[in-house]
Amino acid sequence: MGRAREIAALESAVDRAAAGRGSAVLVAGDAGVGKSRLLDELAARAAGRGLRVLTGHCVDLGEVGLPYLPFVDLLRPVAAELGEGAAGLFAARARAAESDGADLDAAVRALRPPVDDGRLQLFEAVAGALASLAAQAPVLVLLEDLHWADRSSRDLLRYLLARLADEPVAVVASYRSDDLHRRHPLRPLLAELVRLPGVERLDLGPLPDPAVEELVRGLAAGVDDRTVDDVVARAEGNAFYAEELLAAGLAGETLPWALTDVLLARVEQLSPAAQQVLRGVAVAGRRVRHELLSAVGGLSDGDLERALAEAVHSHLLVVDPDGAYRFRHALLREAVLADLLPGERVRLHAAVAAHLAAVPGAGTAAERAHHLQESNDLPGALMASLEAADEAGRAGAPAERLQHLEAALALWPAVPDAAARAGRSQVELLKQTSAAARRSGELHRAVALLRAAQDVLGPDGDPVMRAKVHYTLAQALARIEDQAAAVSETSAAMALVPADPPSLARTWAAATHARACYEVGRRAEGDAAAEEALASADTLGLDSAWADVAVSLARSHGGEELPARLEEALVRARRSGDPDVEMRVLFNLAIVAYEAGASEETLRWSDVGLARARELGVEWSFYAAELRHLGVVSRYVRGDWDGSLALADRLARMPEMAAHVRAAGLLVQVGRGDPVAAERIAWARGLVGRLDAHVLLLLATAGAEIDHAAWTGDPATAVRAATDADAALRRLWGPERLAVLRLVTTALAPVGDAVAAARLAGDAAAAAEWTAAGEALLALGREAVEDHTRSVGPHGVEAAAWLARMEAEAARLAGRAEPALWAAAVEAFGYGHVYEEARCRWRLAEALVAAGDREAALAPLTAAAATARSLGAAPLLDAVTALARRARLELPGAGRVVDAAAVFTPRETEVLALLARGRTNRQIGRELYISEKTASVHVSNILAKLGASSRTEAVAVAASRGLLPTG
Repeated sequence: MGRAREIAALESAVDRAAAGRGSAVLVAGDAGVGKSRLLDELAARAAGRGLRVLTGHCVDLGEVGLPYLPFVDLLRPVAAELGEGAAGLFAARARAAESDGADLDAAVRALRPPVDDGRLQLFEAVAGALASLAAQAPVLVLLEDLHWADRSSRDLLRYLLARLADEPVAVVASYRSDDLHRRHPLRPLLAELVRLPGVERLDLGPLPDPAVEELVRGLAAGVDDRTVDDVVARAEGNAFYAEELLAAGLAGETLPWALTDVLLARVEQLSPAAQQVLRGVAVAGRRVRHELLSAVGGLSDGDLERALAEAVHSHLLVVDPDGAYRFRHALLREAVLADLLPGERVRLHAAVAAHLAAVPGAGTAAERAHHLQESNDLPGALMASLEAADEAGRAGAPAERLQHLEAALALWPAVPDAAARAGRSQVELLKQTSAAARRSGELHRAVALLRAAQDVLGPDGDPVMRAKVHYTLAQALARIEDQAAAVSETSAAMALVPADPPSLARTWAAATHARACYEVGRRAEGDAAAEEALASADTLGLDSAWADVAVSLARSHGGEELPARLEEALVRARRSGDPDVEMRVLFNLAIVAYEAGASEETLRWSDVGLARARELGVEWSFYAAELRHLGVVSRYVRGDWDGSLALADRLARMPEMAAHVRAAGLLVQVGRGDPVAAERIAWARGLVGRLDAHVLLLLATAGAEIDHAAWTGDPATAVRAATDADAALRRLWGPERLAVLRLVTTALAPVGDAVAAARLAGDAAAAAEWTAAGEALLALGREAVEDHTRSVGPHGVEAAAWLARMEAEAARLAGRAEPALWAAAVEAFGYGHVYEEARCRWRLAEALVAAGDREAALAPLTAAAATARSLGAAPLLDAVTALARRARLELPGAGRVVDAAAVFTPRETEVLALLARGRTNRQIGRELYISEKTASVHVSNILAKLGASSRTEAVAVAASRGLLPTG
């Protein structure tokens, strides 16, 4: 995974060997980065091409090495294979190989000379043996872990690379680059070898993050995204580390002991001073300046410099361009930290904290907070955490602000005078932390923090503060689809603060209560609260509250002036400086345009809103995420599929409540027939199971799953997904579940296909079963439309288009060719839904062919094909092409239509027509006045020509290729 460039370079060496020229590649990489896996893959590919693959392994035997061990290893299988004939391969050396007491056979024993003066004969014997083998078939020699090779093996390798330059032998040797300290004996050999002709060096760097993610998901199906993200971040491209971290994460470990031992083994080889420096760097942070190490390391300047040089030359520390030191790999730092004794850890953290406090600009408040807490200075850590939260807020980093505020909350009970030190109450800190959670997209966390604030306040707390917590909690609850609880909270807030005199708390309580009442259909109560809130907002000059109420009123009452009212609200929201209200106004401007079918206007407001969210540092707040979701969907509708996918995946970090943004991109992956679509749908379905009330995630996932089922011929999955989604929407949205119309209509497509296939095969039972399933879906769709009309009012252009397609699908389900209905659907989706318009054109062409108007079908079919090509919609293009073949229409770019007479004899054509009607061999014989045996022979011939394994498959294949007789 993620090694396409590297494997291509290695295969080039194999190509040269296959062409009769020698070549060599020296593969360098850190331990665990994937060298062995890469060589295994190369070996498999080379063996598949007919090369003889010989593999030798070097082993770490310390000071007592076995000479020529890797070559003994790689030639032992050859000697075993050839038996007595092996001696011929080593004739040049066999005479010098007297008995030396080894338990190897003579051919292998010849590789171990008793004295140095026989080395030339030995080297030539090995070279001659490899050349002899290569004369039979090209040879690939793999040598692993060359950094452990003994001196004799290194000398032999040097000789072979020079001697075999003109032989069909490829040599690939791997070694650990992180083990090559300055005086390592392999260093001079590598410098010499790369100067030889035909010898190349290949540096195997860390895997890219997407490849590590693919590796992790492949190792553990269904692993949650948080675990995947954690492993990818910590592994830093090292495949071995990723595997170990995944296993540890699934077992609940922080850092697996096996991995810790591997990492610390290299640390323990250093001098005590160098190990002391590594412990200081591990505690100080990821990147450490020299002056900090000098202040906390406890070493003289000379000793410190020597220790740092040793750590750097041993490839444990690296020096950044700005002079800072850091560990070569973050997990090495984790291992060193884990090995520290508690007292040493506290002492080092205290020393670092003291240095950061004494030297202006030496570190951030976040760094000081960390070191103060680790050194058990909890009051200092509390104040530094609050300072760090303020810095994060000014930097537009709400997630980091949330992290620091939560750290302060955790320290609060341990600091006796926390309120006096912090200059705020615990309730105020809880509210601030909740606001940071909302701006980070962590809505459930925001709710939990506000409920904690209610517990701290109790029933006798300050009424104004209790009211503020109530209406703030209501706003968060509404965003996680708990509308009933939101109304309860706003009602409590209204009861705590009097309407007269007007106050900030009462104004916001009324504004939030109006919004909550509208959501549950209590319009009269909502109107009264909105009127009060508008009046008091004007009196107090609260532009943010005025804008919020204006949005609620405008969305509730609608009308032609709706966009103008929203733009006025936007002016006030921006003037107020309240980012939450501004994002809400921008989202409503975008969604109103989307509901009107004005996708270009939708994108304009979506892009404006996202740019403003970036500017304010609230990209994953609720309405900013909704704007991003709308941008993804709008681009999909307009046919900008590349832009849709890019926007869905643009930000790596994604809170779970914004998962619908990424899930919305699934429609593009399904529409293009992307092979990873099924896996990503399973990921989204797992999130739906955890986030029960996340309706937009449910809709995105169900829509993609149904569409995928439609293209893969899985009507059962389509019906199940649509039915489940309808049940969930009834529970969460009640009569306002018009969104289910798209789902049931999309699900009707594979159901209609199943009915048509059953009728074609003469399976009346299956046709009846799928017809009943389709009629049940139709009932769900029509009921949703009726409920919406009754409780909300007329639907918009998008719903009208889906309704038109649903009625066309209903006709297809009943077996009626209704070109007029499909033409109406094409026209309805002409408001700007490029893909659905093309799909309806395909079905229109199908209906025209079924109605006998083949010539009229060509125009919509050609238009559908052009759209499918421009979008990269492979499944749609395949379906359009298949229809053209069945209808025997010459579709541009689809190839020539094959005449059935060129494939089947006239009698086979007659038999195929009867097969399509579900006739048995006996019935075919009777109808054609031939014997049952002769009918069977014709059927067998038809199956063979079509490459089909059954009669049903033969009919389906013939239909898809336009070979099925008509009439």
